[in-house]
Amino acid sequence: MPRYPTWLKRGFSPDGVAREVQTLVAELGLATVCQSAICPNLHECYAQRQLTFMILGERCTRRCRFCAVDHGRPEPVSADEPWRVAEAVRRLGLRHVVVTSVARDDLQDEGADHFVQVIRAVRRENPGVTVEALVPDFHAREPLILHLVAHGRPDVFAHNVETVERLSRLLRPQADYRRSLQVLAVAASRKTPSRIKSSLMVGLGETLEELSRTCEELAAAGVTHLTIGQYLRPDADHLPVMEYVSPERFRTYERLAHTAGMAWVKAGPFVRSSYHAIDAMIEVPVS
Repeated sequence: MPRYPTWLKRGFSPDGVAREVQTLVAELGLATVCQSAICPNLHECYAQRQLTFMILGERCTRRCRFCAVDHGRPEPVSADEPWRVAEAVRRLGLRHVVVTSVARDDLQDEGADHFVQVIRAVRRENPGVTVEALVPDFHAREPLILHLVAHGRPDVFAHNVETVERLSRLLRPQADYRRSLQVLAVAASRKTPSRIKSSLMVGLGETLEELSRTCEELAAAGVTHLTIGQYLRPDADHLPVMEYVSPERFRTYERLAHTAGMAWVKAGPFVRSSYHAIDAMIEVPVS
């Protein structure tokens, strides 16, 4: 494994707001991908009242080799979870809400309708809030994707391809790169939402040419917004880091993505798919 670079070292001091967010999440019995995926930005984001709700339980039916989220037999779907998420949004005074989930291959609709119920509850209790749905691939089942888009009407539809095609099966053995592109293309075909978002991890052995081609393929699928961040190994059971990408290289990646046609790009060592997600709503309007 390459030597840990100075630009990935961060220090934090205790913050009351971050503790407040953590307490509220626990009180309402909610999960966040921030905690479950061991995100390095957790303290920073919680301190700014930014978080990503993870619905449909805390155990995933898939076992991706980069992800720290627990896997195994999933919990039953909680009928009152939409209300609990909406209540957390209300108490925190959020303006933009990101909702993601574990993969639920065990459910007939893979959780698509539960996403809709959560989005509707959030909007009903919090008029004016914008919602970003960061979804699993639903096996690219078009009726499920279109149901979520048509009935949930997320302001941002997001699905992460995670890496370049050559490395995709290694990272996501139960997923497929082309299938992920299809998910994004189906959502983009509806024109609403107008923001279609994806995310890439780097430092896993991808080449500059592969990353450039991936950005072009994402743009061709209709993706308008892209995040690119450094892969960090959660523990010894996950894939090792092949390279720590420098901040200068991230600026090159950002230029590549813009050249490919992205309207909005956020790239950097600590960038994650939902990092400062509200920026995707306000920095570059998309018609």
